[in-house]
Amino acid sequence: MGYAGSEGMMKTARALFASLLVLSAGALISGCQSDPDIDITKLGLETDPPDVLYTQGLANMKAGNMAEAARKFDAIDRENPFSEWARKALVMSTFVKYRQGRLDDALASGNRYMSQYPKSQDAAYVQYLIGLTYSKQIVDVTQDQRASAKTIEAMQAVIDNYPNSEYVDDAQAKIRFSRDQLAGKEMQIGRYYMERKEYLAAISRFRIVVEKYPNTNQIEEALARLVEAYYAMGIVDEAQTAAAVLGHNYPDSQWYADSYKLLQSGGAEPRENKGSWIAAAGKKLLLGS
Repeated sequence: MGYAGSEGMMKTARALFASLLVLSAGALISGCQSDPDIDITKLGLETDPPDVLYTQGLANMKAGNMAEAARKFDAIDRENPFSEWARKALVMSTFVKYRQGRLDDALASGNRYMSQYPKSQDAAYVQYLIGLTYSKQIVDVTQDQRASAKTIEAMQAVIDNYPNSEYVDDAQAKIRFSRDQLAGKEMQIGRYYMERKEYLAAISRFRIVVEKYPNTNQIEEALARLVEAYYAMGIVDEAQTAAAVLGHNYPDSQWYADSYKLLQSGGAEPRENKGSWIAAAGKKLLLGS
């Protein structure tokens, strides 16, 4: 065989090899597309260095692409577990999921962070994020208030464990709001019982507000409702005590004016019985506790 023939065979071989490469690549892509467990859009993601992924995640956040940012941060956490980059990515992943409204996922990320890095430089912030995530789930007082209780628990941890952090003031504000919600729930149930003249059941709810949530926005009405309920039952001395405590702490309240008028209609007036549980609760009001 001559040189020209050899050269022709080499060209044919090279062409065949190139065709095989194209066919192989096509088969690979086709296989990826047909395999539900493989997402070809993510094939290159896990091979990027964590610092590159972290920078990309921040850039996506700045651009408002939270879904892509979460994907970058989660990839760092998954592929580089327990590294410093994974720690930082877990912080950002918690924040991004909170911003996305993926509240259960944000809580899962945040709680995992706190279990692994409770003394880290970002722990106060993540604990605060957990509190914010619970507070975002608080609903109207006519509905379940477990999120309010969880908010108090999470924000109290910020105050107790990170007292010098910049998040303490807002944590306290969130706790006050959540306590108002819990007190409001008790009042809502108490009013329900009052409408049905189930006075003992109503009193038990109003008592919870007075004893457990004295410095909430529900306290004036709770005392006034106690006046109303006790008076309806004929337990006048307790009604008088509730009115006395209400008037002593909130003399300009419309609730006090209404309670005073109710007692007067039966020839009574506010007078404190020192042995009453209401009087003992009134001392806490004076102390502002």
